[in-house]
Amino acid sequence: MPELLTAIVDDHPIVIEGLKTLLSHETNLKIIGGFCKGEDFLSYLSGHALDLVLLDVTLPDISGIELCQRIKQISLSTSILILSNHTERSIIMQAIQNGASGYLLKNSSIEELRHCIAEAVKGNICYSKEVMEIISRPSKNELQGVPRLTRREKEILALIAAGKTSQMIGQELFLSPLTVDTHRKNLIQKFGVKNVAELIMAANQQQLL
Repeated sequence: MPELLTAIVDDHPIVIEGLKTLLSHETNLKIIGGFCKGEDFLSYLSGHALDLVLLDVTLPDISGIELCQRIKQISLSTSILILSNHTERSIIMQAIQNGASGYLLKNSSIEELRHCIAEAVKGNICYSKEVMEIISRPSKNELQGVPRLTRREKEILALIAAGKTSQMIGQELFLSPLTVDTHRKNLIQKFGVKNVAELIMAANQQQLL
């Protein structure tokens, strides 16, 4: 079996060195190098074929989530495994939606990493045991059930999701911007979220948009 050309992208050089050492005994992998910045890695990828990248979510210049998308735009055949300390369910799901083939926490065992590498290269999606537990726990929004919205709230929610300001929504629905802001606050409260970005995400999850 040919060796998988593999790169490591992490903002900590010590993590890169540790992974290189850890994986140096794997007969099916060839580590071509490590990168601390996303843009440096993308420049390399533009001119070289790669089978696999082990990627952290937190990088100094670009988020690992966005990097997943950009890697896939350059090289669809490169498998991406996220190796991170982030345990938020929303980050895990975003990584997979953006093209990652798996998600492991940095405290995973070498066996879990081996297993996920093998699965990712076969085209499957794979998670470490701890990540599986995080995903299987329902989020707060799912536990609360779908909020009951008035017809007006549904209209305003759709316009917020379309990126319109309170001023624009007010003009469209013949309401004062102050009234629109009150509806906006009520929607954020009903969904149990902190801001408009989370509101749109929660409404999408519950298929209200």
